[in-house]
Amino acid sequence: MLLSYTNQSGVMFILLGFSEYPKLQVPLFLIFMGIYIVTVVGNTGMIVIVKLNPKLHTPMYFFLSHLSFVDFCYSSIIVPKMLVNLIARDRTISFSGCIAQYFFFGIFVITEAFLLAAMAYDRFVAICSPLLYTVAMSQKLCAMLVVGSYSWGVACSLTLTCSTLQLSFYDFNIIDHFFCELSSLLSLSCSDTYINQLLLLIFSTFNAVGTLFIILFSYSFIVVTIIKMHSASGRRKAFATCASHLMAIAIFYGTILFLYCVPNSRNSRHTIRVGSVFYTVVIPMLNPLIYSLRNKDVKNMVHKLMDIKFLPY
Repeated sequence: MLLSYTNQSGVMFILLGFSEYPKLQVPLFLIFMGIYIVTVVGNTGMIVIVKLNPKLHTPMYFFLSHLSFVDFCYSSIIVPKMLVNLIARDRTISFSGCIAQYFFFGIFVITEAFLLAAMAYDRFVAICSPLLYTVAMSQKLCAMLVVGSYSWGVACSLTLTCSTLQLSFYDFNIIDHFFCELSSLLSLSCSDTYINQLLLLIFSTFNAVGTLFIILFSYSFIVVTIIKMHSASGRRKAFATCASHLMAIAIFYGTILFLYCVPNSRNSRHTIRVGSVFYTVVIPMLNPLIYSLRNKDVKNMVHKLMDIKFLPY
């Protein structure tokens, strides 16, 4: 029986997740639980450290604190439900729950891409125009870049979500994934999804290509500027300020581009699932580790907080 938009409350989805590997359910639960704990502690810790340390009240760490918030949010949208499905027999999720999961996930993933682009622009100004840095990267501009990133994320996700709400589905639908990914939802619809597929293609291409262009454009000037530096120590210092950001970019965009290149076939669903696990579960854990392990100010603040916590009374 087909259900119309006016009666979508009865539609249910079943997330298969990793149900085809029954012997791995408990090990996967423990692994993903450990990763999620590190993600929560790492990202919330980074936000607190940036807030408490006056040395970190700079544009770069302002963006980084929002990146940590975004990582924490979109990991928390996906992982808890995935953990429940690893140990529960009932893997169903309601239509409203599925739509809500995709809506918020879409917001934060798109926002992350634009925050990484904003951070690339920040590094471009810091290295290519250091004397104008404090003027160019004003608090107002930084706030506008962050608000713009969130606003565009909301606009894109809201548009795609509203277009999905116009579709019809069967009473029960099986999603061969561990979360409500939009292309999986569209493939289950009984309606014509041409407009939805077109919107998804346009937004995905624009967001990925647009942010990647800003990043590559910024770093092309950064590389040229670093090469022109006469001091070897100056080149090392300039590169060190970009190393963490470059690593985060390489992991994030490398994973997404890899998923784009996977052929659409049944044999590729395992590869897609592994890649999806990486950018929804692993990357939010890696980002705070990448930035904290390569930054002396962050490490010093961590040591101070640990000394305060364990100080004998």
